[in-house]
Amino acid sequence: MSKTDQLLIVVSILEGRQFPKSPRLSLVVQASFDGEQLATDPAEHSEQPHFSTELAWELDRRTLHQHRLQRTPIKLQCFAIDSVSKKKESVGYIVLDLRSVQEVKQDPRWYPLLSSKYTKQRPALFLSMALESDTKPSDPSPDRFKAKKAPPRQGSPAVTADQLEATLIQDQGYHQVGPADHCGDMFVLSVTVAFATKLEQLIPSTLKLSAEGSGFFFYYSLLGNDITSEPFHNLLSPDFEPERASVRIRSSKQILQTFLSQQPSLQVYLCCGTHSLGSTDVSLSALAAVSVDLQNKAATVEGAFILQPPKRTKQALPALPPDLQPTVGVAVTLRREDVTPQSLGNKEGSGPPTHSVPPPSLPPAAPRRPRSSSPVHNPPPPPPPRPPSLPPPSSHTESEAESLLEELQRGEEQAGQLEAADLEVQAGASSVSVSAPKVSIPPSAHHYCFSLDLRSLGHLSLTHPIAVTLRYSYQFFGSAAPIMTNPPVELQRNMEASLPQSYCAFDFAALPQQLQDTFLRVPLVVEVWHRDSTSRDQLIGRASIQLSHLLSSERSRLRASSGEQSWRQTHQDRIPVVAAPAKVAELSYVATLEDLGPVKAREVIVSDSSQDQPAVPKQPPSHPAAPNHTVPPLGPLAPRDTLEYRTALELELWKEEQEDLFDDQLRKKELSHMQALAEEWRRRDREREALVKKKEVEYNVLEEQLQKTLSDLEKREKQLAEAELETQRLQRELRAEHDLTQRELQESSRRLQQDCDHRATLERDKVRLMEEDRARLLQQIADGESRYKQLEREFQVCREQQNIRPEFRLQSEINLLTLEKVELERKLETTTKSKLHYKQQWGRALKELARFKQREQENAMTRLKKQQAELEAMRLRYLATEQKEAVSQDRQELDDIKNQLNRLKQQEDRLGPASSQCGPAPAQSVNESADEHLSRLLEERDTLLRTGVYTHQDRIIAELNRQIQDAMTDREEL
Repeated sequence: MSKTDQLLIVVSILEGRQFPKSPRLSLVVQASFDGEQLATDPAEHSEQPHFSTELAWELDRRTLHQHRLQRTPIKLQCFAIDSVSKKKESVGYIVLDLRSVQEVKQDPRWYPLLSSKYTKQRPALFLSMALESDTKPSDPSPDRFKAKKAPPRQGSPAVTADQLEATLIQDQGYHQVGPADHCGDMFVLSVTVAFATKLEQLIPSTLKLSAEGSGFFFYYSLLGNDITSEPFHNLLSPDFEPERASVRIRSSKQILQTFLSQQPSLQVYLCCGTHSLGSTDVSLSALAAVSVDLQNKAATVEGAFILQPPKRTKQALPALPPDLQPTVGVAVTLRREDVTPQSLGNKEGSGPPTHSVPPPSLPPAAPRRPRSSSPVHNPPPPPPPRPPSLPPPSSHTESEAESLLEELQRGEEQAGQLEAADLEVQAGASSVSVSAPKVSIPPSAHHYCFSLDLRSLGHLSLTHPIAVTLRYSYQFFGSAAPIMTNPPVELQRNMEASLPQSYCAFDFAALPQQLQDTFLRVPLVVEVWHRDSTSRDQLIGRASIQLSHLLSSERSRLRASSGEQSWRQTHQDRIPVVAAPAKVAELSYVATLEDLGPVKAREVIVSDSSQDQPAVPKQPPSHPAAPNHTVPPLGPLAPRDTLEYRTALELELWKEEQEDLFDDQLRKKELSHMQALAEEWRRRDREREALVKKKEVEYNVLEEQLQKTLSDLEKREKQLAEAELETQRLQRELRAEHDLTQRELQESSRRLQQDCDHRATLERDKVRLMEEDRARLLQQIADGESRYKQLEREFQVCREQQNIRPEFRLQSEINLLTLEKVELERKLETTTKSKLHYKQQWGRALKELARFKQREQENAMTRLKKQQAELEAMRLRYLATEQKEAVSQDRQELDDIKNQLNRLKQQEDRLGPASSQCGPAPAQSVNESADEHLSRLLEERDTLLRTGVYTHQDRIIAELNRQIQDAMTDREEL
């Protein structure tokens, strides 16, 4: 992943407004996104609190796209924290939409708090959101941690960052890093471009390469020196010898490591003429590690790095699967000059950490035809310009296949010249040396065999039995296909089951440090699935196998079949199967790792002799010379026997022979040309097939994307249709529910009106009956008064006759009067009890009226009901007034009776000793009558107060209190 793919979501919380002022409290804004929570520093709880805090989350573009599709929110929650009790209380929250975040900086704006605690005010926060590129490296390592500069030691000056520059010493042919008095060691920094694969994936369909003048080559810059590899002309199977470029550096270990930690990554470009087809970054952080021992070992960064197309053509290329990614094999080595590469081979197993890359092994470089080691006097061609400043490719109408074939044809024409050109650098001009005799770089990859045996599964915490199937995959072993156990095993609670067919072994090649880094960083996750024939498969939980335990286990030595020595490490453990947030089961496993030794490297033979000289073409023989002696004519010779004839015959025979030779050469040339044409035709046919396959892959990827988009659109349309139907159904249900509620309210109102009318009728009937009882009681009181008056008259007559009658007669009359008095008291008691019963009934009626009034006030819905309640209250006051008047009349009558009884008592006192025997009885009855009257008044007052209609300030209650005081006073006098 490139650095530009790393992004930061930055939320700036500046200030707030309309918050109430509270000195004891402080405000904290807590933001949560994707399960990660960040919080601001506490701010003063004032009207305008100032936060001035930026909260950021790191993610890549693919994850951002997924969050936008899932509409993942950013929730900001504001808390008020008490400084004394440390109690945290929520004030409100804000939900931010992730889809509105743009890479363009936006102005902040006010966001009001939702569900705010402060209802009288509307507090708000001043926020802004932005999407920024993450400029720090995508793979941070502890080596990039920069501590504070230590103070300089005594006797040695401190080395500043400005002094850490590579200065070329031309006369001695090396670069110097740091002060001269601190540079006592000589180091060699080497960069090797070993191989390349899948380079045709970097060629977009719109790019034409026929206009360029050379083949394909790799370019990089090493300490300011431009390095280019030898050109090659076949992208399908790049055939070039590994080339090593080395520079000599004079420095010390600490200064050189500090210098390398400040250097950017080494960028390697794939170029064609002036066009940059792709590039990759090789991090040099491992070379600057403090733990590297450069005295006896070499620091190495090697691997197959993925070539990324430039930004202008990246949009034209589809996304490729991992097995079709274009890669280039690069090895960067830093060693002391006196440490030879041969001595480093024995210590490879304990070397420095290497850079981890996706492909697990380094394929060896393909051998090439040896070059001539004789010096060439032709000047070397100038290096091409730097790829970052290359002009953009011009648009052409020819297809990609035609441009490639034209480029390859032009490369074949110039192959002779490129074979003759040798890159030699003068020793005094630069310290960069490109090794002319090509040597193969022995790969440091080892052959490993990893096996995993899932033994058993037990301690199930689920209550129901499950059919268990285990599944896992680990792409580092070279296969992305999942490994599954089959058939499913039934597992019940508190039992342990063995897993069938759970052993699997992987053979792969990898770098030792790469294997160690991957095992330490990436665990092997085993998924436990419940497979049911009646429903879909259900994920029960996951178990993480930490492969780092395998690296720390004891190593045992083995002897391989080939006679080489190998190592084996075995680890056995039981790990929990976790389903958030609890443990589900336990898995028992045995893991084994076998190191079968380094991978065999393919050697490239380098010839020290010069190239075969071109054969000198056959020259036709010269004409046969004339003989030195002449044959004298012996006589007339035949025309065929003459010397001229023989010479002409030999000439003709020579001509025929030369013609046959020429025809033979023509046939051989024709055959060779036909073979070359056939080979070229087959090569171009293979290229066409490769291009067609590439196009098919691109079209298949685009078709899959289109099908996925169409399926997403169909799903979204279905979801929208279902949502619309659901909305219509909910509207109908809500409308029906509203109508039903309306009808129920109307029916309830009607029933309540009828109930109120019925209750009012009942109360009227009760009032009428009470009035009748009151009239009857008044009549009884009147009769009692008349009888009392008659008795009084009779008493007067008796008192008048007492003066003339004897005492016996007077005693009898007194007895008669006593009996009448008892009868009157009995009637009075009956009347009092009737009156008390009436008062109780009256109190209940008042309570019912009070409850009715309260219910009417609570459920009053119209003004008419209120008026009725007021009329009813006025009617009750009227009744109370009448009752008060009746009570006052009763009191007056009782006062009269009391006066009469007092007079009777005085008369009895004057009668003398003769009448003393019958005197105490009337006095005792009077006292009892006074106590009964007092208790009746107290009961009346308490009854009226319990109804809730009257209070102590009402007139009737005040009158009853006064009568109670008078009765108590009279009782004390008696």
